[in-house]
Amino acid sequence: GGTQRLPRCVGIGLAKELIFTGRQIDGEQAASMGLVNHSVPQNSEGDAAYQRALTLAEEILPQAPFAVKMGKLAINKGMEVDIASGMAIEGMCYAQNIPTRDRQEGMAAFREKRAPRFTGK
Repeated sequence: GGTQRLPRCVGIGLAKELIFTGRQIDGEQAASMGLVNHSVPQNSEGDAAYQRALTLAEEILPQAPFAVKMGKLAINKGMEVDIASGMAIEGMCYAQNIPTRDRQEGMAAFREKRAPRFTGK
């Protein structure tokens, strides 16, 4: 799947260069190309990547669960189709989020300049 996925991540030119040369790259290079979100030096415990993933998860956790789920669905399904269809998928996902209590809480928290308290409903 590399010949299909890589060009979508880094563009056709860089994908051809990497595939045709078979060049291996390190984490910093992968991050600079947009292949990975983060590159971390290994720690003494040998779990630096795991710790970075936990930090990211802790940042996502306080967000509205249903909105995160719909965002994930819109991105994943939208990447499988053309942009117009992807926009329609996004609209359908957003429409499902509109009546949720979490969306109402997010709007209220924004107006009141406070942190939202999402419940997953």
